[in-house]
Amino acid sequence: MVLSVASLLWFFGACAVTVVLLLGALLLGLRWYSRRCSGASEITRVLKGRETIGFFHPYAHAGGGGERVLWCAIHAVQESHPGVVCIVYTGDIEVEKPKFLELARDRFGVEVKADTVEFVHVRKRWWVEASTWRRFTLLGQSFGSVILGWEALCSFRPDVFIDSMGYAFTFPLFALVGSCRIGCYVHYPTISTDMLARVKSRDLGVCNDGAVARSGLLSSAKLLYYKAFAWVYSIVGRFAEVVMVNSSWTGGHINTLWKIPDRTSVVFPPCDTRMLAALPLDRCLADGGGFLVLSLAQFRPEKDHPLQLRALARLFELVPQHREQGAGRVRLILAGGCRDDGDRGRVAALRALGTELGLRQRGAEQGGETDWDFDFRTNISMSEMKELLGKATVGLHTMREEHFGINVVEFMAAGAIPLAHNSGGPKMDIVTPLKEQRTGFLANDDNTYAAALKAIFALSSEERTKIAAAARASVRDRFAQEAFERAFSDNMVAPLRRGQP
Repeated sequence: MVLSVASLLWFFGACAVTVVLLLGALLLGLRWYSRRCSGASEITRVLKGRETIGFFHPYAHAGGGGERVLWCAIHAVQESHPGVVCIVYTGDIEVEKPKFLELARDRFGVEVKADTVEFVHVRKRWWVEASTWRRFTLLGQSFGSVILGWEALCSFRPDVFIDSMGYAFTFPLFALVGSCRIGCYVHYPTISTDMLARVKSRDLGVCNDGAVARSGLLSSAKLLYYKAFAWVYSIVGRFAEVVMVNSSWTGGHINTLWKIPDRTSVVFPPCDTRMLAALPLDRCLADGGGFLVLSLAQFRPEKDHPLQLRALARLFELVPQHREQGAGRVRLILAGGCRDDGDRGRVAALRALGTELGLRQRGAEQGGETDWDFDFRTNISMSEMKELLGKATVGLHTMREEHFGINVVEFMAAGAIPLAHNSGGPKMDIVTPLKEQRTGFLANDDNTYAAALKAIFALSSEERTKIAAAARASVRDRFAQEAFERAFSDNMVAPLRRGQP
């Protein structure tokens, strides 16, 4: 018996050593191959001897809050760490450097210097698109990010790797194979304890469709899948040496999952609050007169644009006068980035929903150019956005458990009264009282949103201006672009530069 136990121990020990040796050989092989490929690239030859920071941002040409973070982060590096070259890994293969810099300037008002930023175009972005993974989307996109990351690493190996879009599964690849130092700015955890709770309670949502919610067996299986995924996510996240999160809500979930609070800090994303605060608090007249309700959000499922249309329809049921021409007329404009066919399909579906709800769309037969209820503005410029913000009485936000809500900050800085979802960042960090003065409104569903709109429009002009002034004062300095850039430079870039001057 002693001999058989010893034999078993020897066998398992030999297997363990063999596995370790094979994994070591695989790691060395991957390192050799990736360095051979990246060393042969044109950009590596051009930047030989230069210190570099790579930003993994496959959708760099989109126009959302995540892209504002990217360009402000690069601007911070250029201003405080001259000589360091920023590399952006992007899947926008048709877009060249001038167009990226034009987007940063025109959409976000950020002047990025052309001489210390370069772009590496990766062609396998479809691996991380949700449309590629109809089932097991989280797992598929995470696996796809490793494939895309491998292409990026083989194209150029930076000294520092910063993930600015939430692809944590790339961390081990760039740390172990690329020998890079790892940092990240987390907008939203890939999986959260809220998602686990929603599946457990069989609640319908973006991440939990009706077929699963109605089945106890499928819900149990999905809960097991989510728990396994969360465990792996917690492992890969710990490869980051510096972690920045965009809100208290995100920070709570990341600390629960990654368990590295000593490396994690809350840094609110940048908003050009000073530029927006220059807009007058007195609202310009909306097109056709009356009140303008403005939504600023990319046309993604989680933004819940259908709720906005349903709330508008419900408001008209409560107060029919708000649909009549005159000073009390209410109109909704849905503006935001439209990235691909998926987003364009959602806009088309929203148009159909508006018609189904009996709402009149601008330019359509039932609404024309004067008597309309809602309109769409996609991929607008900074100047167009400022014009809309200067006219908006209400800024509308409907995403449940929004990680931060930069559009809510923009509404408040510009003088529009925010009406946001009663959860996540807007509830915890943004729409909070200023010296006991209300700074906005929170809601949960069609009825509460409609009721809040009714309450806002029932206020006197002076009362609305008082709320708007308090909202502006509460965000002007807390969420300023300068505050973000200072924190990013000092607390992200400096620690990751290996003590370089």
